[in-house]
Amino acid sequence: MFKKSVAAATLGATAVLWASPASAQDDGSAAVQAVMDNLWLVIAGCLVFLMQAGFAFVEAGLTRAKNLANIMAKNLADMAIGVTMFFLVGYSIAFGGANDWWGGLGNFMMLDDVDVLNDIGASGVGNLTPATLFFFQVVFAATAVTIASGALAERTKFTTYLIFAAVMTAVIYPVVVSWTWGGGLIAGISIGDAVFSDFAGSTIVHLTGAVAALVGAYMVGPRIGKYGPDGKPRAIPGHNIGYAVIGVFILWFGWFGFNAGSELAADNLVPFLAMNTLIAAAAGVIGATAIIWLKTGKADVAMAGNGALAGLVSITAPVGAVDPWAAFVIGFIGGVIVVFSVLAFDSIKIDDPVGAISVHGTCGIWGTLSIGLFAKYDDAFLGREDAGLFYGGGISQLIMQLVMVLIVVAWVGITSYILFAALKATLGLRVDEEEEVSGLDVAEHGSAGYGLEAVGGG
Repeated sequence: MFKKSVAAATLGATAVLWASPASAQDDGSAAVQAVMDNLWLVIAGCLVFLMQAGFAFVEAGLTRAKNLANIMAKNLADMAIGVTMFFLVGYSIAFGGANDWWGGLGNFMMLDDVDVLNDIGASGVGNLTPATLFFFQVVFAATAVTIASGALAERTKFTTYLIFAAVMTAVIYPVVVSWTWGGGLIAGISIGDAVFSDFAGSTIVHLTGAVAALVGAYMVGPRIGKYGPDGKPRAIPGHNIGYAVIGVFILWFGWFGFNAGSELAADNLVPFLAMNTLIAAAAGVIGATAIIWLKTGKADVAMAGNGALAGLVSITAPVGAVDPWAAFVIGFIGGVIVVFSVLAFDSIKIDDPVGAISVHGTCGIWGTLSIGLFAKYDDAFLGREDAGLFYGGGISQLIMQLVMVLIVVAWVGITSYILFAALKATLGLRVDEEEEVSGLDVAEHGSAGYGLEAVGGG
């Protein structure tokens, strides 16, 4: 149906463009723009969907071979469960507009939109159809829950993880969206001239996932052997650094859809957003590599990869508001921060096998706050130029960004704790010791991620 609508609109627009009156040409141009906006968002959504493969490769590469099947199963489940729960209730809670606290359940299974799914502009967001808006937003929901997968890797029960993923995409994440992009609680707060800005989700998506990851990692506890008798962390190397780097490149590629797609239109800002995204990621690699090299004398490849992701997370919020030089600085600082953050969480016995909490949480906070420092342009959220402190905008924007961060951390932290506590008291969070030592693949999924011949056993 959508394909037919696009074809009809394109043919109609082409015919109108050949008409002589200027008004007819204007109408035709508008029709073409509407089609292009929707097509671009579908393409961008496909790029974000591909990021799921990137997360899977990063997590698999940085963990042990005996858990490969479990890692892949979780990432597959994130998308399947994420789409299902966001379709059932999450989208309605996020964008239903019932009140400032949540969107309500009035659009359960998108039933309120069913008659206008393919109508241009019916979503209430520019030219986007409801189908387009759902498609683009649902892959963001899957991203938010996947962030926690890496932090919980190698010791968490699969059934428990599935329930967490369902609640996360049905309620916890959609409420954050409702408060921000959905026009609710946080969107209604102003401090002086400052209102919240998070263009593509440094806080809304990445920090939300990271806070849940932090709570889960704390409650499930560290992997066996991660800390010695003296309490000092031990390295548990991943089994395939090649997988991890391939995953980083897939994520980097998909991030062009994540950030540039968040313009929600096919216009001349899209290349600018892609450019800032590219620059920040490169700077993140340089920053992380430089710091870990100085600290250890080695150019750690895994940390360099996390540097790229740190730069990407850091630029996700300010991408539409800052100059390219600022994008480089923001990404570079993100790369530096992620190294110290990973080491800090290790020192307090928060076992995060892939550094997800640091990449998405610590750098998510930094990216969100950086708007209060570097914002030069109105990104359609700020409502003013030169909002950043360095451009004479004062401190109000920085405070507003901090308020948003604190509200999201409180909501996700409390709800995640309640969820994990309930799961711990009922199903349990952690596999037994024998299963953890032997690996989760066979015990949880019935077969190993690698055949015997792949590991030298046959």
